Amino acid sequence: MIEYKTKQQKHKFYRTSDWNKLRSEALERDNYECQQCKREGRVHVDSKKVEGERKSVELNVHHKYEIEHYPQLALVLDNLTTVCLHCHNKLHNRVFGEQKKKRWNDERW
Repeated sequence: MIEYKTKQQKHKFYRTSDWNKLRSEALERDNYECQQCKREGRVHVDSKKVEGERKSVELNVHHKYEIEHYPQLALVLDNLTTVCLHCHNKLHNRVFGEQKKKRWNDERW
């Protein structure tokens, strides 16, 4: 069975034509919209390509069950969902620039 434990193994996987094809299918299936934002009543769609400019990355295709732990689901369409960069970072607990909410409010006397 193929493993995706190291950064190099994952990097190699995400450069395969099989992944790129499946990624495109997931984006098309999800109408190029962040599915998490959609559940929360917001809309976040993919950016448009402007001639002469580099297209900004707005959406990621996320594995619901991580390939590191479930390599057999790496190329299963039902294991994928389209999310924006912000939601993808939240799913991986990588929230930058936001202060965590305090559990209680300490008043100064």
